[in-house]
Amino acid sequence: MTIVISLSPEVEARLREQAAQRGQDVNVVAAELLAAALGVQEDLQEAIEGIQRGLDDFEAGRYRSFDDFATEQRRKYNLPANS
Repeated sequence: MTIVISLSPEVEARLREQAAQRGQDVNVVAAELLAAALGVQEDLQEAIEGIQRGLDDFEAGRYRSFDDFATEQRRKYNLPANS
């Protein structure tokens, strides 16, 4: 698929510099950078949704104390008790 994107001269220069440093075609570098940026966006969205679920659980009273959590983690990972 071909997509045409207009870049500012500054961004184009940075993209060409990246391509030169990598010894790759500028189109390959642009595609890799776009794919990475889209992946970061997806990760960010997942994180936001997870935080929202946690806030919703808290507001609905679905939470436990830190001490209960710490005790469970010590058991789960065979960690020593606090001294």
